[in-house]
This record gives sequence, C-alpha cells and structure tokens, in this order.
Amino acid sequence: MFAAFLCTVLFSLSVVGGHRSAKLIGGTEANFWRVMVAAVLLGIWAYGFGVGLEGDAFPLFLLSGMAGIGFGDVLFFQALPRLGPRHTTLLTQCLVPVFCAPLEWVWLGTTLTASQIVCGLIILGGVATALSPSEPSTTNLRGKEARGQMALGVLFTVLAGIGGAFGAVLSRKAYAVAHAAHQPIDPLNAGFQRILGGAIIGGICLLAVKRRVFKLQAGAPARVVVETAKRKWRGVWPWVLLNGLAGQTLGVSCMQWALESTPTGIVLAIIATTPIVLIPFAYLIEGERPSARALTGGVIAVAGAIGLALSR
Repeated sequence: MFAAFLCTVLFSLSVVGGHRSAKLIGGTEANFWRVMVAAVLLGIWAYGFGVGLEGDAFPLFLLSGMAGIGFGDVLFFQALPRLGPRHTTLLTQCLVPVFCAPLEWVWLGTTLTASQIVCGLIILGGVATALSPSEPSTTNLRGKEARGQMALGVLFTVLAGIGGAFGAVLSRKAYAVAHAAHQPIDPLNAGFQRILGGAIIGGICLLAVKRRVFKLQAGAPARVVVETAKRKWRGVWPWVLLNGLAGQTLGVSCMQWALESTPTGIVLAIIATTPIVLIPFAYLIEGERPSARALTGGVIAVAGAIGLALSR
C-alpha cells in the first residue's frame, strides 16, 4: 500500500515534467528520452545488483513494457499538450481499471458484476463532468479547432488506458511466472525489463515521426547540428530528467514493488488518485487553476475507480 501511494506522488511529479517537455520538444521525443533516462538508471541497478535480463518472466515483462510504457505512454504524451496534465492523467488513470475488468474477463474468465458496471458508469460520469465545455481550453486554440484537438486528446487517452491495462495485467502474470519458477526479481530489475519494451516502441515511433528531420540533420554541417541541439536541450533537459527519474525510474519501480504482493485492482485504485495528487503540482508549476466543476468531476471519477477496484 505504501509503495502504491509513493508511486502516485512520483507519477504526479512525472506528469508535470512530461507536460512541460512535451510542449518544448513534442510528445514523441519527450517520451523517448525520458524512457532512455530510466533505462540507463535501471540498467545500472539491474546489472550491478540484480539479474539483468535473465529469468523465465522476462518475455512477459518485455511485453508488459511494450503495452504500458510503449504504446500506452506514447499515446499519453500525444494527449498531454492537447488536454493538459490534469485532464490527461484523470482520463488515463481512471480508465485503466475500466479496461482491466473486461480484459480479465476475456483472459481469466472473471465476469463483471452489477457493482462493477455501476462503478464504470460513475467513472465515465466523472470524466464527462471534468471535461465539460465550461472548462477553459488547455491549448491556445478556440472554437472548432480546440474541440477537434480535445477530441483527439480524449481518443489518445482512451487508447493509452487500454495499453496501461494490458501492461498491468501482463506484469502481474510475469510475477506469477517468476514465483512459480523460484526466480525472485526485485522491483527495480523488473522495471528495467519492462522499460526495454517501452524503449523499443518509443524508438520506433520517434524514427517514424522524426525521419525527415534526421535526414536533414545528416546532410547539415556538424557545427549547425551541435548548436541546434544545444539550444533545444538548454531549457528542456531538467524536465526530461524529472520525468524520467520520477516516473519511469522510481515511479514504475514502486508500482512493480506494489504489484508483486498486492492485487492489480487495489494497486490501480490507489494510483487512480493521481489526478487529485497532481492538482497542487499542476497549480504551483504550470499555473493550471482547476475549476469547481473539474474538481468535482475528478473526485467522482477517482471514487468510481476505487469502487471498481475494491468490488473485484
């Protein structure tokens, strides 16, 4: 329980850093570099004090990272500049438990109860309240263009929630495989095995998005490339470091620590309170002042997520 709560605080700090870095260098590149920061730090631990990439559970941890850290977080970072840190986190964290329920039903045969369905509707109602038209736009756009960007951001968060749900369930399965094979693995090492899956997907997405930029840089003088890189990273590196350290290094490790001994539903219920914990950070760092309706919707959605998890 303590690990899950600590994960919530770290994720909140990570989202603020991710939002700022995504606005400066774009969501795809910001996501890739924060994953690489975490991969280096976790790799040092895994090969210095852990088992590295050994173990029967490694393929499942890798797939878990591809789903949650890879696809899920790539889409999360695309939503950040469109919806802002608070709305993006609210949708993603509260929708993950909603998607976990049918996923477990399909994979493990767990049926949905009436209380689970009610809690799912409560979550959707809270999200709809928080994202009501009276909320100020989180972008500089207005009118039809702003609504289009918000709709695209909502789509990205829904897909990110699906990826996060797959990642969480696969991670629990990986721990079961490790325990059955009598191959204990510490949370930091498990986080390293997961982060590699995220790095693979994030790298592919970065190459696809930046391929034209890379071609231009390949033909430009080295001095111009170096100066351009210095200007770009001068203001963004602290936010990328904060994002990678708080989120994918310490935050994900705390999540793995919690998942090793605590059911997914309880862990996700605690992590679903991230949008509430994020409010003071978003206000202090980003100056994003939430309205009364946004706070009400956030509390409703988080309460629904907690109820959904505890009803399992």
